[in-house]
Amino acid sequence: QVQLVQSGGGLVQAGGSLRLSCAASGTTFSRYAMGWFRQAPGKEREFVARINWTGSSTYYSDSVKGRFTISRDNAKNTVYLQMNSLKPEDTAVYSCAAAIVPTADVTRYTYWGQGTQVTVSS
Repeated sequence: QVQLVQSGGGLVQAGGSLRLSCAASGTTFSRYAMGWFRQAPGKEREFVARINWTGSSTYYSDSVKGRFTISRDNAKNTVYLQMNSLKPEDTAVYSCAAAIVPTADVTRYTYWGQGTQVTVSS
């Protein structure tokens, strides 16, 4: 069983930055690829970014590419999402997730964090 506990998030003005963290326990963290997803009110959950087991490969949605950075520290069992140049349309609940393989397919993710609200004001 994998437990994922998120921290970070909150309210920020447009153009600002936030960093989300997701700490894993109950497993060998490096066995899992990790992803970040978000869900805005009234919208489907959408893929944001994913990272492979070692951190050597990352992939982003077009909407965040160049502004967000996913990274991981396997010694700390933690994955991060650094969000820069935030826009009001980035407002959503952000969730981290763990999968056996690195993928943008939400259905392949087995374990999920509790979600954290990110609100970007204009």
